[in-house]
Amino acid sequence: MESLKQKTEVQLVPFNKSFLETIWKSGFSTDHPAWTKFNAPYFNDYRKFDDAESFGASPIADFLMSEDCRCIVVDGQPVGMVSKSWVDEATRWLEIGIVIYDDQLWSRGVATTALTKWVDAIFHETDALEHIGMTTWSGNGAMMVVAEKLGFLKEGQIRKVRYYQGQYYDSVKYGVLREEWATRA
Repeated sequence: MESLKQKTEVQLVPFNKSFLETIWKSGFSTDHPAWTKFNAPYFNDYRKFDDAESFGASPIADFLMSEDCRCIVVDGQPVGMVSKSWVDEATRWLEIGIVIYDDQLWSRGVATTALTKWVDAIFHETDALEHIGMTTWSGNGAMMVVAEKLGFLKEGQIRKVRYYQGQYYDSVKYGVLREEWATRA
C-alpha cells in the first residue's frame, strides 16, 4: 500500500452533524474498536452507541462539537479528532490529545500532520501560552514516537501508575515550548 503522506490532504475543521455520523460509524458503533486499546487506561469508559442519533445526543458528541476539538479530515473524510484541555487555565497549563478512529490510517503520517497543524493553531491563537503538553502511557509506543518526532520532549515518566489488563504501565508526559516549536527543523 503506498504511503498516504504523499497524496493525503489532512485538515482540521470544526465538527458538524455529518462528521459525527461518520465518526460514530468508525469509532463508536462496535463493541471493541481498535482505538480504545490505545486510549486505555486513561479513558476506560468506552460505550458503544446503537445509532448515530443516540451518539449525537451524547456528552461525547457535545465535546467533539466544542471549541476544544477539531475533526481530522483526510481527503474529505472524517477520521479522528484532536483536542485541547486546560489542566489549569489560570497558570496557562494546556494539554492536547488525538484519536484516529480509523485504524487503517495508523502509522501513515496522519497523526503527525494533524498534531503539527493543531499545535501551530493553538500557539497562533493563544499568544500568552508558552507550553503545550501531551500525556500518554507506556503501552502506546506509537504515540510516544509521534510526540518525539514532533519535537516534544519527555518531561516526566511516572512509573507503574496505569494498571491495565493485569499489567502496570507508566504515565509518560511530553511537552514543547513555544520557542522550541518555532525553531524546530
